[in-house]
Amino acid sequence: MEMPSISSSPRTVEEIFKDYSGRRTGVVRALTYDVDEFYSLCDPEKENLCLYGHPNETWEVTLPAEEVPPELPEPALGINFARDGMKRRDWLSLVAVHTDSWLLSVAFYFGARLNRNERKRLFSLINDLPTVFEVVTERKPVKDKPSVDSGSKSRLSSGTKRSNDGRSKTSLKLYEENYEEDEDEHGETFCGSCGANYSADEFWIGCDICEKWFHGKCVKITPAKAENIKQYKCPSCSTKKSKQ
Repeated sequence: MEMPSISSSPRTVEEIFKDYSGRRTGVVRALTYDVDEFYSLCDPEKENLCLYGHPNETWEVTLPAEEVPPELPEPALGINFARDGMKRRDWLSLVAVHTDSWLLSVAFYFGARLNRNERKRLFSLINDLPTVFEVVTERKPVKDKPSVDSGSKSRLSSGTKRSNDGRSKTSLKLYEENYEEDEDEHGETFCGSCGANYSADEFWIGCDICEKWFHGKCVKITPAKAENIKQYKCPSCSTKKSKQ
């Protein structure tokens, strides 16, 4: 497994968050879309195995790094040993919890040189995404295996849903390869509730009826709740329908 050199490590908040998002997408895929393959690779007869997520949105089950200390914080060791001793769902949930811990440790390992405000901003960005545990325990299995690269300019975080036409339903936040382009693209978007301008460090949700966007906090919708919403109707549209 190839580890990044110190000189190539992500340094800015945006770079670290992009690294985090890629690794998170990889492990979420392992525990949901590719769960049967992941389960089969975690043979209890094998040595201490770890689940790694890579920045390019792929995942890998492999032995821990040989060097001590390793280049990066390591995931939980020996996740395969408990596979046959627990219910599958409980085991996957346990792996998910330890994976969340690992993702945070890697992010703040890279973020050790950030100042106080930068660390707060990084955590705010991370906190807007559902945890791996929330995704594994709350969302319904997705039958269609996603491609690693959809070919589009922007990638939505894996926590978002899409409608039949492919449009994002839950979050305006597009985590692009060039993060700052995101700010420019949505600079003229305003919250339908409070009227504030779009900000990339906050969770937003779009109404499927009127197509207006809202701060999640303004309409009391968290990223975790959004995971289970098939069609979101803002308070105004919900009221209109009830009066008809």
